[in-house]
Amino acid sequence: MIAPTDDPGCGRSLEELNGYLETGHSPDQPHISTCPECQAALAALTQLRRLTGELLEHDIRMATQPEEPWLREILTNLRLETRAGRAIPIAPEHPGDSLWETEGSVIALIRNIGDTIEGATIGKCRLHGDVTVPGTPVDLDIRVSAFYGYALHTMADTLRTELETALATHTELTIRTINITVSDLRMMPGRPERTGT
Repeated sequence: MIAPTDDPGCGRSLEELNGYLETGHSPDQPHISTCPECQAALAALTQLRRLTGELLEHDIRMATQPEEPWLREILTNLRLETRAGRAIPIAPEHPGDSLWETEGSVIALIRNIGDTIEGATIGKCRLHGDVTVPGTPVDLDIRVSAFYGYALHTMADTLRTELETALATHTELTIRTINITVSDLRMMPGRPERTGT
């Protein structure tokens, strides 16, 4: 929870952070280890490495070539979503205190929840509504890249339920709707196919 800032992000690129993941070293390491935007981006990149395998051998530029449109979309959105974004107020326990959480931290929470759901990878994620005004209805739109062999409606229902619980616990947002769109369906090497209804 931080005070609002005019700085939309820390200025570090996904390419720089991917290099840090590959080598474990960076002249910017003191900043990276304490920056919430960098940590959110590193967590997302680590998850992508686990899911795809391609990023273990190729850098971000190679992974975003046209033959990987779903991955390119995810990386494009990560560049936007790991910035601080809007400041979301939190009701203080003590009069005179001002508490905030960043929109980027909420998006990171949403992605972390998505990482726990079998059969899905979250792509685009947007909060629609004035999150800076307490009580304003907010609509959450999520695009999901789904794995072949998983029941889509079960995956979507589980994701929606987990998100409702997490957002109610960790934010004071008034979530009106959670809209989940499956944007593509793909095979996942190394994962057994599952069937369901």
